[in-house]
Amino acid sequence: MIRQFELVERVHSYDPDADEDMLNRAYVYGLKKHGTQLRASGDPYFSHPVEVAGILAEMKLDTASIVTGLLHDTLEDTDATRDEIAGMFGESVARLVDGVTKLSRLEVQSESTKEAENLRKLVLAMSSDIRVLLVKLADRLHNMRTLHHIKDPARRRRIALETMDLYAPLASRIGMENIKRELEELAFAELNPDGRASVVARQGYLRERGEQLVPQIEAELVRTLKEGGLAAHVSGREKTPYSIWRKMQTKNVSFEQLSDIMAFRIIVADIGQCYQALGLLHGRYQVIPGRFKDYISVPKPNGYRSLHTGVIGPLGQRIEIQIRTEDMQDQADRGVAAHWIYKQGGPSTDAPQYAWLRSLIEILDKAPNAEEFLEHTKLEMFQDQVFCFTPKGKLIALPRGATPIDFAYAVHSQVGDTCVGAKINGRMLPLRTQLSNGDQVEIITSKAQTPSPTWERFVVTGKAKAAIRRFIRTRQREQYLQLGRSLLDKTFHEEGYEVTEKGLDGVRANFKQASTDDLVAAVGAGLIGSREVLTAVYPGLKQPARKDGGADVVPIARARNKAAADAGRPVPADPNQIAIRGLIPGMAVHFARCCHPLPGDRIVGIITTGKGVTIHTIDCATLESFSDTPERWIDVGWDTMEGVPQGVYTGRLKVTVANQPGSLSKLSTVIARHEGNISNLRIVNRSMDFFDMVIDVEVADVKHLANITAALRATPAINAVERARN
Repeated sequence: MIRQFELVERVHSYDPDADEDMLNRAYVYGLKKHGTQLRASGDPYFSHPVEVAGILAEMKLDTASIVTGLLHDTLEDTDATRDEIAGMFGESVARLVDGVTKLSRLEVQSESTKEAENLRKLVLAMSSDIRVLLVKLADRLHNMRTLHHIKDPARRRRIALETMDLYAPLASRIGMENIKRELEELAFAELNPDGRASVVARQGYLRERGEQLVPQIEAELVRTLKEGGLAAHVSGREKTPYSIWRKMQTKNVSFEQLSDIMAFRIIVADIGQCYQALGLLHGRYQVIPGRFKDYISVPKPNGYRSLHTGVIGPLGQRIEIQIRTEDMQDQADRGVAAHWIYKQGGPSTDAPQYAWLRSLIEILDKAPNAEEFLEHTKLEMFQDQVFCFTPKGKLIALPRGATPIDFAYAVHSQVGDTCVGAKINGRMLPLRTQLSNGDQVEIITSKAQTPSPTWERFVVTGKAKAAIRRFIRTRQREQYLQLGRSLLDKTFHEEGYEVTEKGLDGVRANFKQASTDDLVAAVGAGLIGSREVLTAVYPGLKQPARKDGGADVVPIARARNKAAADAGRPVPADPNQIAIRGLIPGMAVHFARCCHPLPGDRIVGIITTGKGVTIHTIDCATLESFSDTPERWIDVGWDTMEGVPQGVYTGRLKVTVANQPGSLSKLSTVIARHEGNISNLRIVNRSMDFFDMVIDVEVADVKHLANITAALRATPAINAVERARN
């Protein structure tokens, strides 16, 4: 364990003005509070916070950070209080200690929830002071170094997995590559000991065969640069076992096929010499295509700068070379701690390298619970990146596989919400297009646009997913409220009653709902029956006698709608019907895919638990399966406005087309001429003379689809057309 005077000397070695008195008081206070507590290894518990403080001293952090390291477990594991720490060491230290403290007293149901809540608190704390994250990383690093003392293998694995998924990527995001590499190696040893052992064995075998290989290549590189008039420091190393294993998995290659098991670092005096060294190496050795990356011109989001290249080296080996200055090397090793901002006026997370942290805060604001926040954070943190540009040249870093929707949300949440299209390198391309390094992306927006639920299928960033899900939840609740109110109005009206806020408020506790709006939304979602609410408000009310197997609503709707349809009139709106106009498909109302109902069709609604209402045509064969649950049937109508239904709907046609050149062109031309749009086409049968296909066409109503059907039947190349019912 580091002794008190040794810790003070370490801090004074890089910060002569450090508050020695505060360091001594914190050491004594922590030692006293932890008392006789022991760690799993049998060592005094205080050895852990002292080692954490030592790691922070290696980062050359300020006095407040070192003191926080000494005290970071006192709130959780001792009788210390926040007020006591604030009184003895100041509010800044108390805030840091509180930010690092785990939520051990939080009553949770699972370890995953606890992990998510801890991360949620950590992000909130480090959003105002990044030192919270630095202390947390030091804490996790020492815990990983002593992980083998924990006897429970399940607990060891959980800690290692959390480290690999969250803390190593967090270290990478703030540029602390040394800590990131060590965390990965320690976690890898626990999660996949056999895989690590195999890589280490292969490294040892190659090391024995070419024991002097690294020094020889170093000497050749120095000679090459010196001949070009450039003095440089060259050092070589083997890649870490985890780094090699990860590349073997992602590239699906064997150990022997990897081109960069060895990496060499060239340190020069300034940026000009970086490019001079690159030119000398490329002029002397064969370049491996696709391996050159210029992180000086375009730094990584964490501030990392360097030139990377791959060449066939002096001894015929494929090697990776990194070229950088001394300052760049310091930044690569120590990240945010390399240019310590707290000596110049206090903490700030407004710098460009903290854009990822601000993105996490936005995700935290949009996520409804800790588990979803954890999911989005892993998406945000743990992916390779592509670098794209706005039309004005601003760099946007995104995970690999990102789309224009992800790009739009990275620019601003409002840009993402209103995105209608995107130009990639000047060309209009679909919103699901995956972006590549160097793409210039221009987002086209419209005030009338809102996020589409389908976007969630192809976006990859946590920020985009969280924003889309939040919109869906908000809009879905609005729709459930509208539908629930309509269902309650209809049910109460049939019995001669009126829905009142007072009546609903009096029974909401019966259904375990926090508010009347929650009760109404639950009715709209199909979680609570409107009839159940009615009988709760009026307990003496009897259930009405049912006829025709209980589904009394359907025959009434069928008779009324049939009479109107037979007379050639549009189906009239009815005060007893639930109007579905204004309810967005996919939210509170779903159109059945078995029959594809259209405005003008005779329809009926089926309440689906947790989804609202599913709309079927009245002659849909699927309805037979609901004959035993009459309480789920509701009378619904399209509710036209001046006889014109609102929105675009999908009708399905079965078409038989002659197998001859131009037939498909004629079919699509006819549909387009009648203002229909083909959204899907599937060939279900092929023969020598004819093709049978199913076509989904976007139309306004059933009359629109009938006009398209008639036009298709009049086309010579089309043999038969009928509306599909499945």
